[in-house]
Amino acid sequence: MRSTKTLIAVVAAIAASTSIAAVGSGADRAPRLDSTQALDLVTAQAEVVTWHGRRAIHLSPLPGQSKDDHAIMAVLKGTEFHDGVIELDVSGAPRADADPTSRGFVGLAFRVQGADSITKFECCYIRPTNGRSDDQVLRNHSVQYQEYPDYSWKKLREQSPGLYESYADLVPGEWTHLKVEVSGVKARLYVNGAPQPALVVNDLKAGDASGAVALWSYTSTEGYFSNLKLH
Repeated sequence: MRSTKTLIAVVAAIAASTSIAAVGSGADRAPRLDSTQALDLVTAQAEVVTWHGRRAIHLSPLPGQSKDDHAIMAVLKGTEFHDGVIELDVSGAPRADADPTSRGFVGLAFRVQGADSITKFECCYIRPTNGRSDDQVLRNHSVQYQEYPDYSWKKLREQSPGLYESYADLVPGEWTHLKVEVSGVKARLYVNGAPQPALVVNDLKAGDASGAVALWSYTSTEGYFSNLKLH
Protein backbone atom coordinates (compact mmCIF):
# COMPACT_ATOMS: atom_id res chain seq x y z
CA MET A 1 0.00 0.00 0.00
CA ARG A 2 2.78 2.42 0.90
CA SER A 3 4.53 1.79 -2.41
CA THR A 4 1.28 2.39 -4.28
CA LYS A 5 0.74 5.69 -2.47
CA THR A 6 4.32 6.66 -3.16
CA LEU A 7 3.89 5.89 -6.87
CA ILE A 8 0.71 7.96 -6.99
CA ALA A 9 2.47 10.86 -5.30
CA VAL A 10 5.36 10.68 -7.76
CA VAL A 11 3.00 10.59 -10.73
CA ALA A 12 1.07 13.56 -9.34
CA ALA A 13 4.28 15.51 -8.78
CA ILE A 14 5.40 14.79 -12.34
CA ALA A 15 2.02 15.84 -13.70
CA ALA A 16 2.10 19.05 -11.68
CA SER A 17 5.60 19.92 -12.80
CA THR A 18 4.66 19.14 -16.40
CA SER A 19 1.64 21.42 -16.10
CA ILE A 20 3.76 24.23 -14.69
CA ALA A 21 6.32 23.78 -17.47
CA ALA A 22 3.59 23.93 -20.08
CA VAL A 23 2.30 27.20 -18.68
CA GLY A 24 5.78 28.66 -18.96
CA SER A 25 6.40 27.50 -22.51
CA GLY A 26 5.25 28.33 -25.99
CA ALA A 27 2.56 30.96 -26.41
CA ASP A 28 1.87 30.86 -22.65
CA ARG A 29 5.16 32.66 -22.02
CA ALA A 30 3.58 35.87 -23.28
CA PRO A 31 1.90 38.24 -20.81
CA ARG A 32 -1.72 38.98 -21.64
CA LEU A 33 -2.14 42.48 -22.99
CA ASP A 34 -5.19 43.24 -20.85
CA SER A 35 -3.36 45.02 -18.04
CA THR A 36 -0.55 47.53 -17.70
CA GLN A 37 0.89 45.78 -14.63
CA ALA A 38 3.19 43.59 -16.76
CA LEU A 39 4.72 46.60 -18.51
CA ASP A 40 7.89 48.55 -17.75
CA LEU A 41 7.27 51.83 -19.53
CA VAL A 42 10.11 53.73 -21.23
CA THR A 43 9.27 57.43 -21.83
CA ALA A 44 5.67 56.37 -22.39
CA GLN A 45 2.28 55.98 -20.80
CA ALA A 46 -0.09 53.06 -21.33
CA GLU A 47 -3.73 52.24 -20.84
CA VAL A 48 -6.05 49.33 -21.57
CA VAL A 49 -8.70 50.22 -24.14
CA THR A 50 -11.06 48.65 -26.63
CA TRP A 51 -9.84 49.28 -30.17
CA HIS A 52 -11.62 47.93 -33.24
CA GLY A 53 -13.50 45.37 -31.20
CA ARG A 54 -10.76 43.98 -28.98
CA ARG A 55 -8.96 44.70 -25.73
CA ALA A 56 -5.60 46.30 -26.37
CA ILE A 57 -2.76 48.30 -24.90
CA HIS A 58 -2.70 51.91 -26.08
CA LEU A 59 0.82 53.32 -25.94
CA SER A 60 1.26 57.09 -26.06
CA PRO A 61 3.92 59.69 -25.21
CA LEU A 62 4.23 61.37 -21.85
CA PRO A 63 2.54 64.77 -21.59
CA GLY A 64 4.43 67.39 -23.56
CA GLN A 65 6.53 64.89 -25.52
CA SER A 66 4.36 64.32 -28.59
CA LYS A 67 6.36 66.85 -30.61
CA ASP A 68 9.77 65.32 -29.76
CA ASP A 69 9.46 62.50 -32.31
CA HIS A 70 11.37 59.71 -30.60
CA ALA A 71 10.78 56.05 -29.75
CA ILE A 72 8.67 54.95 -26.79
CA MET A 73 8.46 51.41 -25.40
CA ALA A 74 6.68 49.10 -23.01
CA VAL A 75 8.98 46.25 -21.96
CA LEU A 76 7.12 43.07 -21.02
CA LYS A 77 8.18 41.98 -17.56
CA GLY A 78 9.50 38.44 -17.22
CA THR A 79 10.10 37.85 -20.92
CA GLU A 80 13.47 36.44 -21.97
CA PHE A 81 13.73 35.84 -25.69
CA HIS A 82 16.60 34.36 -27.68
CA ASP A 83 15.39 32.32 -30.65
CA GLY A 84 11.80 31.63 -31.62
CA VAL A 85 8.70 33.36 -32.94
CA ILE A 86 6.97 36.52 -31.77
CA GLU A 87 3.46 37.29 -33.00
CA LEU A 88 1.65 40.54 -32.30
CA ASP A 89 -1.24 42.56 -33.71
CA VAL A 90 -0.47 46.26 -34.00
CA SER A 91 -2.37 49.31 -35.15
CA GLY A 92 -0.68 52.61 -35.83
CA ALA A 93 -1.47 55.98 -37.32
CA PRO A 94 -0.07 59.49 -36.88
CA ARG A 95 -1.43 61.39 -33.89
CA ALA A 96 -3.69 64.36 -34.58
CA ASP A 97 -0.95 66.74 -33.46
CA ALA A 98 1.83 64.97 -35.41
CA ASP A 99 3.89 66.52 -38.17
CA PRO A 100 2.30 65.96 -41.63
CA THR A 101 5.31 63.86 -42.64
CA SER A 102 4.76 61.36 -39.80
CA ARG A 103 4.25 57.74 -40.88
CA GLY A 104 2.81 56.08 -37.78
CA PHE A 105 5.80 53.98 -36.68
CA VAL A 106 4.61 50.94 -34.69
CA GLY A 107 6.01 47.45 -34.08
CA LEU A 108 7.95 45.35 -31.63
CA ALA A 109 11.40 45.19 -30.07
CA PHE A 110 13.16 42.00 -29.04
CA ARG A 111 16.32 40.94 -27.25
CA VAL A 112 15.94 44.11 -25.20
CA GLN A 113 18.90 44.52 -22.85
CA GLY A 114 19.04 46.70 -19.79
CA ALA A 115 16.71 47.13 -16.83
CA ASP A 116 16.72 50.65 -15.38
CA SER A 117 17.91 52.04 -18.70
CA ILE A 118 17.69 50.34 -22.11
CA THR A 119 21.12 49.77 -23.63
CA LYS A 120 20.40 47.71 -26.76
CA PHE A 121 17.60 46.05 -28.72
CA GLU A 122 16.54 44.84 -32.16
CA CYS A 123 13.35 46.22 -33.70
CA CYS A 124 10.97 45.40 -36.54
CA TYR A 125 8.20 47.86 -37.30
CA ILE A 126 5.84 49.21 -39.94
CA ARG A 127 5.01 52.63 -41.37
CA PRO A 128 1.28 52.23 -42.07
CA THR A 129 0.77 55.42 -44.08
CA ASN A 130 3.34 54.23 -46.63
CA GLY A 131 1.56 50.98 -47.48
CA ARG A 132 -0.82 52.44 -50.07
CA SER A 133 1.02 55.61 -50.97
CA ASP A 134 1.03 56.79 -54.59
CA ASP A 135 4.78 57.36 -54.18
CA GLN A 136 6.58 54.10 -54.95
CA VAL A 137 9.64 55.12 -52.92
CA LEU A 138 7.45 55.55 -49.83
CA ARG A 139 5.78 52.19 -50.50
CA ASN A 140 9.22 50.58 -50.46
CA HIS A 141 9.67 51.98 -46.94
CA SER A 142 6.61 50.24 -45.45
CA VAL A 143 8.40 47.74 -43.18
CA GLN A 144 11.70 48.34 -41.41
CA TYR A 145 14.41 46.72 -39.30
CA GLN A 146 16.77 48.67 -37.07
CA GLU A 147 19.00 48.16 -34.03
CA TYR A 148 19.37 50.50 -31.09
CA PRO A 149 21.61 52.34 -30.47
CA ASP A 150 24.07 51.79 -33.33
CA TYR A 151 22.00 51.16 -36.47
CA SER A 152 19.06 53.52 -36.85
CA TRP A 153 16.79 53.22 -39.89
CA LYS A 154 18.42 56.36 -41.27
CA LYS A 155 21.94 54.97 -40.95
CA LEU A 156 20.96 51.64 -42.48
CA ARG A 157 19.21 53.36 -45.37
CA GLU A 158 22.25 55.52 -46.06
CA GLN A 159 24.74 52.64 -45.82
CA SER A 160 22.66 49.89 -47.46
CA PRO A 161 19.73 51.35 -49.44
CA GLY A 162 16.77 48.98 -49.66
CA LEU A 163 18.39 46.14 -47.69
CA TYR A 164 16.68 46.61 -44.32
CA GLU A 165 13.26 47.84 -45.45
CA SER A 166 10.63 46.67 -47.87
CA TYR A 167 6.98 46.84 -48.99
CA ALA A 168 3.82 45.43 -47.44
CA ASP A 169 0.17 46.35 -47.90
CA LEU A 170 -0.81 48.37 -44.82
CA VAL A 171 -3.78 50.48 -43.71
CA PRO A 172 -3.29 53.19 -41.05
CA GLY A 173 -5.29 52.63 -37.89
CA GLU A 174 -6.30 49.07 -38.79
CA TRP A 175 -5.02 45.90 -37.12
CA THR A 176 -1.92 44.45 -38.76
CA HIS A 177 -0.58 41.04 -37.77
CA LEU A 178 3.19 40.83 -37.41
CA LYS A 179 5.18 37.64 -37.03
CA VAL A 180 8.93 37.71 -36.49
CA GLU A 181 10.95 34.50 -36.70
CA VAL A 182 14.37 34.82 -35.06
CA SER A 183 17.27 32.36 -35.21
CA GLY A 184 20.77 33.40 -34.23
CA VAL A 185 21.60 36.49 -36.25
CA LYS A 186 18.73 36.05 -38.71
CA ALA A 187 15.16 37.35 -38.62
CA ARG A 188 12.17 37.14 -40.93
CA LEU A 189 9.19 39.48 -40.69
CA TYR A 190 5.80 38.29 -41.96
CA VAL A 191 2.84 40.65 -42.35
CA ASN A 192 -0.87 39.78 -42.14
CA GLY A 193 -0.40 36.03 -42.44
CA ALA A 194 1.50 36.09 -45.72
CA PRO A 195 3.29 32.77 -46.44
CA GLN A 196 6.46 34.61 -47.46
CA PRO A 197 8.31 37.20 -45.37
CA ALA A 198 8.04 40.86 -46.26
CA LEU A 199 11.54 41.42 -44.90
CA VAL A 200 14.56 39.14 -44.41
CA VAL A 201 17.45 40.22 -42.18
CA ASN A 202 20.52 38.00 -42.28
CA ASP A 203 22.77 39.99 -39.96
CA LEU A 204 21.05 41.18 -36.81
CA LYS A 205 23.31 43.98 -35.65
CA ALA A 206 23.27 43.11 -31.94
CA GLY A 207 24.54 39.60 -32.70
CA ASP A 208 23.30 36.32 -31.28
CA ALA A 209 21.93 37.81 -28.07
CA SER A 210 18.92 37.46 -25.81
CA GLY A 211 16.70 39.80 -23.85
CA ALA A 212 13.16 40.95 -23.21
CA VAL A 213 10.32 41.62 -25.66
CA ALA A 214 8.74 45.07 -25.88
CA LEU A 215 5.91 46.96 -27.53
CA TRP A 216 7.45 49.74 -29.61
CA SER A 217 6.07 52.92 -31.09
CA TYR A 218 6.84 56.60 -31.64
CA THR A 219 5.74 59.76 -29.87
CA SER A 220 4.04 60.88 -33.10
CA THR A 221 1.99 57.66 -33.31
CA GLU A 222 -1.27 56.38 -31.87
CA GLY A 223 -0.09 52.83 -31.19
CA TYR A 224 -2.26 49.87 -30.17
CA PHE A 225 -1.13 46.32 -29.37
CA SER A 226 -3.02 43.04 -28.94
CA ASN A 227 -2.74 39.24 -29.16
CA LEU A 228 0.90 38.78 -28.20
CA LYS A 229 2.27 35.24 -28.58
CA LEU A 230 5.76 33.87 -27.97
CA HIS A 231 6.72 30.48 -29.38
